[in-house]
Amino acid sequence: MRGKYLALLAVLFACAAQAHKPSDSYLALRIDGAAVRGQWDIALRDLEFAIGLDADGNGEITWGELKAKRKEIEDYALSRLTFNSNGKTCTTANTDLLVDEHSDGAYAVLRFGADCGAPPPAAIELTYRLFFDLDPTHRGLLRIERGGTTQTGVLSPDRPRFSFGAEAASALSQFFDYLREGVWHIWIGFDHILFLLSLLLPAVLVFAHGAWKAAPRFRDAFWEVFRVVTSFTVAHSITLSLAALSVISLPSRLVESTIALSVMLAALNNLWPVVAERRWAVAFAFGLIHGFGFASVLADLGLPQGALLLALVGFNLGVEVGQLVIVAAFLPFAYALRGSWFYQRLVFTGGSAAIALVAAVWLAERALNVKLWP
Repeated sequence: MRGKYLALLAVLFACAAQAHKPSDSYLALRIDGAAVRGQWDIALRDLEFAIGLDADGNGEITWGELKAKRKEIEDYALSRLTFNSNGKTCTTANTDLLVDEHSDGAYAVLRFGADCGAPPPAAIELTYRLFFDLDPTHRGLLRIERGGTTQTGVLSPDRPRFSFGAEAASALSQFFDYLREGVWHIWIGFDHILFLLSLLLPAVLVFAHGAWKAAPRFRDAFWEVFRVVTSFTVAHSITLSLAALSVISLPSRLVESTIALSVMLAALNNLWPVVAERRWAVAFAFGLIHGFGFASVLADLGLPQGALLLALVGFNLGVEVGQLVIVAAFLPFAYALRGSWFYQRLVFTGGSAAIALVAAVWLAERALNVKLWP
């Protein structure tokens, strides 16, 4: 039976070890009558996976290699983005190919135009299908400027269409778009989840006389979880806001490497306790770094101040909702089994060791810019 549990644990952590920074593209549109002018930023790493850009296989994509693939990139991307109005498909053509740096690396920048014909349409429907067949976690982050107003939206496999007309979408609908996206980003952010789990695993235990033992009361475990989650929430909310508002900016490689380090140290602390009683302080300190990881999505979108504040509040609340769902699923299970061999040896000790190993791989990959996990 123990072998079966260990095998299951290995499979779960093997899946988690394949985590990567969520795939996003940034689509900015300006509507003027029947004309649509667009700029579409697509990560080179995603294009490399989809169509192959690195001709010499040296792990670096040069401007020459990108230009050689220009026609293929344009055909691939624009065939997955369509505009319709008045029952007809608008004519789309690419006008330029550039390169830009985002917080998580280099992006190809496609500038294009779409003509929806005369008379100017009251409404245009956009359909987005980029990478959905390769990566169901991919999202298209949309910004539309029309008549002095700005709309935002999130395009996903289950919501690939977006309609925009003379009247802007309500602030409430945009708010819920980003709230939903915040929930999704915490659920696919395996490094954030594993950090939180590393701090929650000992919440149903107490460290006494050099060993972890079952907590005697649920109330004690509940308040320990409350302190940890609240500290993590406050900390990453601070830096998410500062980074998204461009008050503070840190290199993505430094942020992602430090996040991996935080996961590893939190897990190792369970095995060799250095901080056994004030884990809320650990959650707060490292939560400041995790906030920068959450913020990269909003910072790169380039929203105007009013729209950014709306997106920031919705996204942050979504992260908290997703986090609370994880805690609600974990705590009753952990408390019920806290005194068992299964929890103390397999889930707590084995799980902490597995998390530390996964995080060590992430740390090496992110700090050294190498690929260790297949």
